[in-house]
Amino acid sequence: MVHVSGQAQVALVAAAGLVPFLSGLGADAARIMGPAGIDAARLDETTKGSVSLAAYVEMMERAARLSGHDDFGLRYGRQFPASSHGLVGDIALAAPSVGTALRQFADLFPLHQEASEVRLTAENGLLRLEYRILDWRIFDRRQDAELSLAMFQNLLRQAYGPGFAPEEVHFEHPAPGNDAAHEATFHAPVFFGQRTNALLFRPGDLRRPMPGADPITFSRLAAEAFLRRLPRGVVPLSERVRAEIRSRLPEGSPPMEEVAGALGIARWTLQRRLGEMGLSYAESVQEVRKALAGSYLAQPHLSISAIAQLLGYAELSPFSRACKRWFGASPEQIRAH
Repeated sequence: MVHVSGQAQVALVAAAGLVPFLSGLGADAARIMGPAGIDAARLDETTKGSVSLAAYVEMMERAARLSGHDDFGLRYGRQFPASSHGLVGDIALAAPSVGTALRQFADLFPLHQEASEVRLTAENGLLRLEYRILDWRIFDRRQDAELSLAMFQNLLRQAYGPGFAPEEVHFEHPAPGNDAAHEATFHAPVFFGQRTNALLFRPGDLRRPMPGADPITFSRLAAEAFLRRLPRGVVPLSERVRAEIRSRLPEGSPPMEEVAGALGIARWTLQRRLGEMGLSYAESVQEVRKALAGSYLAQPHLSISAIAQLLGYAELSPFSRACKRWFGASPEQIRAH
């Protein structure tokens, strides 16, 4: 990937087929893609490059607004082929078994999209394929999350067959005004305001061969991936802390011990390292809450009480006091203006 000003990048193949898809919706591709620095007229010739992750996520939000389709991410993700994940997708499709494909996809995903994490874990007899962006500063990312999980479902259908459906679907973002398209896409219960975006599904026989298993291709691509696995798109500790705080806020204000544990360090080590940067944990929690409050209050379908819960407040009054401290106005006054 080619880096721009040190920003985390996503492979441009993530926009494969976007121009004709936008045209089919009657949307202006140039107007949607231009601000991200993508020449819509030459996209098919330049899909080997990369684009800023923040610009890509904002492009998807812009596409939803300008196309008039609130479920744009789901629509785009549903038709996105598993092979369009570039090297990472090709490795998964050529893997000798379903289990190897899933593990390789999760492990190598940062080669496709930096400052992001995919994890495969076992939970109560189910597998949990999680996805999240680690850069907490990318606030509005509903469309990216929804298209990503729809893409992941396409990969799982390659592995398990076209009838595959998860047991549950989780999204970080708040529930949209209408979620009928979500259950229609995944054919499973969908839950919002969760810690991470995730598909939960029955593992089946993880030793079964992938339909496109190709040992020679798999070995060659795996060797290429190994050579490319250099430190890139590394998220600083201060931003990782805020990312962990953000993902846990709907459950209440997260204890420092829990965040430190998620980062694999001791509480006192986290406190010391934040102090060396002139930061405190409590200030980090408030910074994340303030930023998310501004984003959520701009979404009229979210009630103020729901926003308070999403920010980890057990009652509305502490949230109202915090808004007056942050913005000099109550939540109702902010929304009114």
